[in-house]
Amino acid sequence: MRPAPGGLLGAHVSTHGGVARAPARGSEIGATAIQLFTKTPNQWREPVLTPEHAAAFRECLAACGIRAVVAHDSYLINLASPEPALRERSRRCFVGELSRCRALGIPWVVSHPGNFIDDQDAGLERNAREYAQCLAELAGNVGVLIEGTAGAGTALGSTFTELRALRDLLPPELRPRVGFCLDTAHLHAAGYDVAGGIDTVWEEFDRVVGFEHLKCLHLNDSKAARGSHLDRHEWIAEGTIGAEPFRRIMRDPRLADVIKIIETPKRDDPLRHDRRMLRRLRAYARGARQTAMGALPP
Repeated sequence: MRPAPGGLLGAHVSTHGGVARAPARGSEIGATAIQLFTKTPNQWREPVLTPEHAAAFRECLAACGIRAVVAHDSYLINLASPEPALRERSRRCFVGELSRCRALGIPWVVSHPGNFIDDQDAGLERNAREYAQCLAELAGNVGVLIEGTAGAGTALGSTFTELRALRDLLPPELRPRVGFCLDTAHLHAAGYDVAGGIDTVWEEFDRVVGFEHLKCLHLNDSKAARGSHLDRHEWIAEGTIGAEPFRRIMRDPRLADVIKIIETPKRDDPLRHDRRMLRRLRAYARGARQTAMGALPP
């Protein structure tokens, strides 16, 4: 069977009703890769993941033909906080994320860097130290993909220099378990010229961080202006980034093996909108162009 154009391409899917339902939801939209939460992202409560739940997930994953899975961590985690109590709670929560992924066979947890609150350099050091403690506590093959942020407030990780620092501050023996996830909307909001010079953005990332460490991409257009530091996702080619950067991404051979996940608005019909965004991206991968009337791929 010929592989679907676009490689490892999919969406963030719901785990409502149990984590084992996620692979089928990915299959339903035509995904070859999915992202999911292993717990409710805006609650501290830790779920109980039984061996039966984990086995059911693995079986459904194999049956649905999903080739790549990443998890996303809780929104409440702040490993850069200057408050010891919050860092401790965040550490326990993050270890839980890693543990569930190990049980489910998910190799990567996508993680937003924390908010430093007081001093940026101190926050970077705290965040890196906590990543190191969590990874050391949970041995195995599960790793962390540090996600670049839009840079609102005191959020870390909006520049390639900060992302590199978070990895470089880890002990050398743990660095192979740490890579990166970049989000097109976050890059745009942070001030990178995604709309007008995506190739230059990749060159800078390669120079500062190293292209080999890029394991996942979140493909989202943006409602917000470049440099606004506002994280506002929009449908592909219908925001302030536009179509051309996504065409280039989908045809870039350097990104062929990078997992690509959409987090675009689901609005009134999640199934329909995810399907049409994936169709659009696959049309770009095939080299489809706009018609003379300027219509977008459906």
